[in-house]
Amino acid sequence: MKKTVETVVKEVDQVLKSSLEGNDFDELAGRIKKAKRLFIAGEGRSGLVGKMIAMRLMHGGYEVYVTGETITPSITDGDLLMVLSGSGKTGNLVAMAETAGKTGAQIVSFTTDSTSSAAEKSDQVITIPAATKYRRAEEPKTIQPLGNQFDQSLHLLLDAFIIYLEGSNGENSDWKNRHANLE
Repeated sequence: MKKTVETVVKEVDQVLKSSLEGNDFDELAGRIKKAKRLFIAGEGRSGLVGKMIAMRLMHGGYEVYVTGETITPSITDGDLLMVLSGSGKTGNLVAMAETAGKTGAQIVSFTTDSTSSAAEKSDQVITIPAATKYRRAEEPKTIQPLGNQFDQSLHLLLDAFIIYLEGSNGENSDWKNRHANLE
């Protein structure tokens, strides 16, 4: 078990370090801070990562929605859609990006493929060089099944980005005040 954990940690560490090259996180921060509202779209495990990130953004004081939830309003001009898709070609996510673009909303895709359908519809693409379930030749080798490497890396990268975005110094009183209290 120890060797497996060490291998997974090493793999994710390499993906995270590579993700810092060629991606403009200051541009992403500017888009998020300018947006009226944030919408997060993902399917499967990437969708679960999206829900975690939406919660963290809410703790940071942002108005944020997860697509597909019953209380999610219509996206409009001035909003930002964050598309989380390893392949960047998940049909309904590409369709959401297209719809969001027609409203004037900004779109940022988080994907392994900067030439994917979702990326082509995006105003900004954050490329995460991780393995997906497709195991394309350019993807890194992994011991993990399916898109685990992408989803784990996406979660850690976005959690770290939110800390960077908010300039957190370990203080969390505002965050704690927005934390659920009906538990």
